[in-house]
Amino acid sequence: MSEEKLYGEVAIETNKLERFENRTKVRRYTVEFTCPEFTCICPRSGFPDFATIRIKYIPDQFCVELKSLKLYINGFRDRKVFHEDVTNEILEDIVTLLDPHEIEVVGDFNVRGNIHTLVTSTHSKK
Repeated sequence: MSEEKLYGEVAIETNKLERFENRTKVRRYTVEFTCPEFTCICPRSGFPDFATIRIKYIPDQFCVELKSLKLYINGFRDRKVFHEDVTNEILEDIVTLLDPHEIEVVGDFNVRGNIHTLVTSTHSKK
């Protein structure tokens, strides 16, 4: 007996980051997101990793659409990926999508084996 996937599972599996036009180009401003329920899988142990992902950027021509960001972030939950790689991948995907003036992504991973990991990745236009 095969079980049909729930609509949320399908939405996460088919996620695609989306953008919309920045309608306030007369000034630079900062957009910040906090994703406190981030999960992925440790590629060495197979155990789940938990983190808070913080994204802070200064838009240029585009802004990220929130529902697409939520689905994108949830798309990592079953992926085997190192802390450093996931933080840099999120940064790169958003830079590719938006080409913001500046962006910082912080992966604040829960303590594991008595070690707290904090990964910060940044990008600025030249």
